[in-house]
Amino acid sequence: CEILSSLPLQMSLYFNVYFFPFWWLITVAILYLKYPALSDYYKFILVTIMILVSLTELVRLYLGYVGNLLEKVPELAGFWLLTLLPQLPIILFLLFNEGLKIHSLERAVHIIFAAFLSFQVVAAFFALRRMVNTLATRFRLTEFHRLEEQRPAPG
Repeated sequence: CEILSSLPLQMSLYFNVYFFPFWWLITVAILYLKYPALSDYYKFILVTIMILVSLTELVRLYLGYVGNLLEKVPELAGFWLLTLLPQLPIILFLLFNEGLKIHSLERAVHIIFAAFLSFQVVAAFFALRRMVNTLATRFRLTEFHRLEEQRPAPG
């Protein structure tokens, strides 16, 4: 019985769990400081982004842990999709949109978070591909053995 969990992905998730509160505190503190200087639509966008990222990150990290450690394909696929679709574009928006009046500390934590997300997208893709291929092979072998047992004996 081969272990299909990805150690690099698990290490990345572990460090991400400890980094996320640090990222959140710095982002909220800097948002509080620059809030009066922002235009109304950027105020709305940033508050919405912080709520969305906070909720999504909790679900995303849970799915990553469960999917990787317990070798569950649906959970790992959900983790991969939540990383690829809402999280990575949002962090890239926060990192590269100059209308947000980005501070250097804010840019630094966004770069680290974007690096975590980028690595996790790649690592989860390969872990997911390996899990799916191995589970499909196990299923085919089980079906083959079941059909062989049902086959009538010769003679």
